[in-house]
Parts: sequence; C-alpha cells; structure tokens
Amino acid sequence: MAIPAFLENRLSLPVMAAPLFIISHPPLTLAQCLAGVIGAFPALNARPQEQLDEWLAELTEKLAAAQTADPSRRIAPYAVNQIVHSSNDRLDHDMQLCEKYKSPMLITSLRAPGDVVKQAHAWGGVVFHDVISVRHAEKALEAGVDGLILVCAGAGGHAGTLSPFALVREVRRFYDGPIALSGAIAHGASILAAQAMGADFAYMGTRFIATQEARAADGYKDMIVNSSAQDIVYSSLFTGIHGNYLKESVRRAGLDPDNLPSADKSAMNFGQGAVKAWKDIWGSGQGVGQMDDVPATATLVGRLAAEYRSAVAELDSKRTPYLPA
Repeated sequence: MAIPAFLENRLSLPVMAAPLFIISHPPLTLAQCLAGVIGAFPALNARPQEQLDEWLAELTEKLAAAQTADPSRRIAPYAVNQIVHSSNDRLDHDMQLCEKYKSPMLITSLRAPGDVVKQAHAWGGVVFHDVISVRHAEKALEAGVDGLILVCAGAGGHAGTLSPFALVREVRRFYDGPIALSGAIAHGASILAAQAMGADFAYMGTRFIATQEARAADGYKDMIVNSSAQDIVYSSLFTGIHGNYLKESVRRAGLDPDNLPSADKSAMNFGQGAVKAWKDIWGSGQGVGQMDDVPATATLVGRLAAEYRSAVAELDSKRTPYLPA
C-alpha cells in the first residue's frame, strides 16, 4: 500500500471524504477529520469568496486545538477541492488562501492541475487529482500530482463509466503511488474491497450527505434514505459532464429522468434553464440503497470501522480453504 507517510497514525479508516458541492462545510469537514477520516470541501462552497478565509482559519485552529488536547488522538487532515477549469474565476484567490493557511491537501478536478501542483508543493501541500480514465491519470501524473482519485462507475455526481476492477489494475500497471477509489462505496466491507483491488483509500461521498452535519436539505437526506441503485440516472444534461443523480429530484424538477437529452460539455452550464444542478437536481451514487438513516458523522465512521473489522475477519475465515498454509 502507498499511504503517504504524513498520514501515519492519523487515520481511523483508510477513507477520504469526497468534497460535496454546496453540502460540505466546516461542521461536516471538521467532524470527518476528528473522526479520523480525511475531510474535504470545495473552495467554491465558501460564498462570498472572502468566507474561505474564515473557513480555513476555523479548521486550522480547531483541528490544532483538538490535537494539542489529545496528542495520541487520530485526527485526519482536511483537503480543499479546487476546480481547475477556465470557468472558475476564483482559482487564484482561493489558492492564495490555501497558501496562507498551508492547507495540507488539495483535491483538483475537471482539468489537469498544472501550476496548482507547483504552488501546493511550495508550501508542503499534497495534491490528489480526480480521473475517470487512464489517459486522465497519465496527464495528472505528468503534472506531478501526489495521488490519484479513480472515479469509477456508480460514483455520485460527476463520474466515469469504467469498472473499478478494470481501471485500478490498468493504472497500477504504471503507477505505484497513492490511489483513492470512488464508486458506490457506502459500507465498511466496500472499504476493504477497495484495498483488495489495489487502492489505498476508499473515496466516499453520498454516505456523508445523509449525516447530521451535512449542509443538505432535509428532503435530500430523506430521498437518499428512501432510494436504491435503480433510482439513479446518469446524464450530462445538467452540467455538460456526465454524472449520477437521484431520479426523483429530476422528476420534481418537471423532467423525465428516463428521457433526458445530452448537453454540450464545453458549456459547463451547471444548470438547465431554471433547473440547477446540485441545488435542484441532487447528486447520488449507486451505493445509496445501503443507507437507512441520518447519523452523526462520528457515529457513521464508528459504524464503518466496525463493518470494516467484521469484513476483515470474515475474509480471513473464507481464505483458508483456498490458500494453503
């Protein structure tokens, strides 16, 4: 496994929380980090842009105070998601603030990160990049990223179509660094499965939407609890990039989820007329059928840890007949 040295003894589970547009904010990110999983939020969630300064100050101060109060506690670092795309006119401003607070991790999305990597490395930051294909992975590595996030079939929001069994092994043919795997991971056993396939971390998003700290509408959380994999639609209509969404939210917006047109990727419109992605059309992964409640984040992580340990024990019991001593 290739978990970076700076994370040693800081994680309770090999989990990175996905940065959830609109939904992730300091209360959720802080709860994730204090529970021992890497918390994350999009820089663009801080609005107006000056609010990002306040968010980074709060996270830096509260995480440091918690670690000082209990030096042996496993407290994970936070990650800031930066959209590396021409449509993001805040990138320079937001990167300056990440430099000010020496943000420990960045997650870059939608375009090869280029100079963002050099900037982060200058203050000692680590950069993971979202990819959906081998070609994207190669471009990210050429840019010097420290880790890859493989967004496979079934992941919530913007997602690829490749099976994790295919993409992880193809990437491992040329890359032995840190990999986080995304795609319908909502149970402790799935975290172990991600490791068994060759990833180092599970990358989990939808499961954290249905938590008490998440800044999601109650109706959104309820819809997740009451949905299953068959209630997910994969469409490019809402942002110009294919993603997975809850069908019922599409219906409520007056559209037929089974007959949606495509959209121009170059538009990056983040909405279709009066219907806005993420605000009106709610993202969700195919793992949604495994969620039955809206717990506190600490409770959820504790549950995932128990499921993970149980899966390890079960795997050990099944392994004996197939592997000679």
